[in-house]
Amino acid sequence: MTRRPIPITSDGNEVTPMKIYDWPTGPYPARVRIALAEKNLLSDVEFVPVNLWKGEHKKADFLAKNYSGTLPVLELGDGTCLAECTAITVYLDALVGEPTLTGRTPLEKGVIHMMTKRAEIEMLDAISVYFHNATPGLGPDVECDQNREWGLRQRDRALRGMHYLDGVLRKQPFIAGDAFSMADIAVIGGFIFAAAVKLPVPQECEALLAWYARMQERPSVRTQLAIVPPPH
Repeated sequence: MTRRPIPITSDGNEVTPMKIYDWPTGPYPARVRIALAEKNLLSDVEFVPVNLWKGEHKKADFLAKNYSGTLPVLELGDGTCLAECTAITVYLDALVGEPTLTGRTPLEKGVIHMMTKRAEIEMLDAISVYFHNATPGLGPDVECDQNREWGLRQRDRALRGMHYLDGVLRKQPFIAGDAFSMADIAVIGGFIFAAAVKLPVPQECEALLAWYARMQERPSVRTQLAIVPPPH
């Protein structure tokens, strides 16, 4: 059997052991898993499940790794922990080979970060607020301070955000321009979350829906969508 070559970092060193603390079908963990697949690093990471439905991400031992109590978290061999999907993706993209997800030129980097933030605020994060406030969310043991009115407002914001992104994709093939990037991954996370909370993307968002159909053909996305949700 031929062994897979050990990945080499951009500065010529071997990739050190990494752990990802996540929940395999969560929309935010999905973003990092897709980034890992795009960088051909999935096999070099140990995945440690943190059960969202049992509130394990809010327990003291996990909060010691990530004060915000959110998933995913990347832990390096020296104990350094990186939280937040954008930060983790920036690290992974710079770790191995040429950057393919976060931009090469100053302008590309700026546009990709701008569009990633917009994708989060206007779609993905808005759906998250809707889920945690206007639906049963993760259940009564986790959802202790819900505000239904705020959740419904954020649901409506997400729908407006879908229309905005549809307008973007009527002018260009990807969220941040002419190439697949971290911004596209953020919107894919939004689609995953929308499906989980049964929030349909408006049919009039034809460009956005056509883009997502194309995204589902990418091996990195197809691999993530094929994961069967664990019992909770």
